[in-house]
Amino acid sequence: SGAVSMDDEGNPTAVGDLEQQMKNCYADLEKILNHYGCTFDDVVVENVFTTDMALFLEKSSYRNTIYTEHFPTGSWLGVKELALPEIMIEIELEVYKAD
Repeated sequence: SGAVSMDDEGNPTAVGDLEQQMKNCYADLEKILNHYGCTFDDVVVENVFTTDMALFLEKSSYRNTIYTEHFPTGSWLGVKELALPEIMIEIELEVYKAD
């Protein structure tokens, strides 16, 4: 599953604030994980797409509060644009949950 910073009506939130957009993405992803009985400890792949890699690198230490057991594999990709011009970051996760 992937997430961007949007409200329930599909409007971009935290426009111009990559750090808050990142926090909003993780909050939404946590809701999805919880719905399926998972946590960030079950994430095996995390891909981050951002329109401002330098700023993301500056703010990426926030991930230390998300991944407290281990960091997943994945890629960080700088892109020209995302679905809407206001969106600065998209975070995509893959999860493995053993039975």
